[in-house]
Amino acid sequence: MSEDEIHKVWAEKPMLKPRIEKVVVNLCVGKSGEPLEKAVSVLKELTEQTPCKRKAKQSIRDFNVRKGEPIACMVTLRKQKAVDFLSKVLPVVDKKISKSSFDEHGNFSFGIKEHIEIQGVRYDPDVGIFGMDVCVSMIRPGYRVKNRRKRSTKLGSKHVLTPEESMLFIKDTLGVEMV
Repeated sequence: MSEDEIHKVWAEKPMLKPRIEKVVVNLCVGKSGEPLEKAVSVLKELTEQTPCKRKAKQSIRDFNVRKGEPIACMVTLRKQKAVDFLSKVLPVVDKKISKSSFDEHGNFSFGIKEHIEIQGVRYDPDVGIFGMDVCVSMIRPGYRVKNRRKRSTKLGSKHVLTPEESMLFIKDTLGVEMV
């Protein structure tokens, strides 16, 4: 289908129009202690939410990482906070996302090399510079029937979100160019 046909279907059937379910921001430091606390403060400043710490799944002797040691922090943003964060972060990657960043369900992710490139963030030599991963999960209204506890059912094949529809929605709402 062409873009015009998809827009027409979305106007006629609003349950088919995709939306952003959540944005997960992951900041991995690789060691615990003071560097992780600095990363937590950076993530808290950027997202205005308290990050949760993530532990190492296995020990890696070469990197001095033990199993169960906290080495990363992450935040999940939903609804308007997710859209606001994306509009703040996407100019760092010049509002361009590779088509290969999208999976078969329409979700996508991208990385930021330095958090100080985000508009409104100043460099603090005491904190340092961190990179982060941003993962965006896309859904359609009605996906809850698949995930609920009671009477969960399968989604119909016409209701499954495709990468092309997800790309079109992101292009329309956030002005992102697909490369």
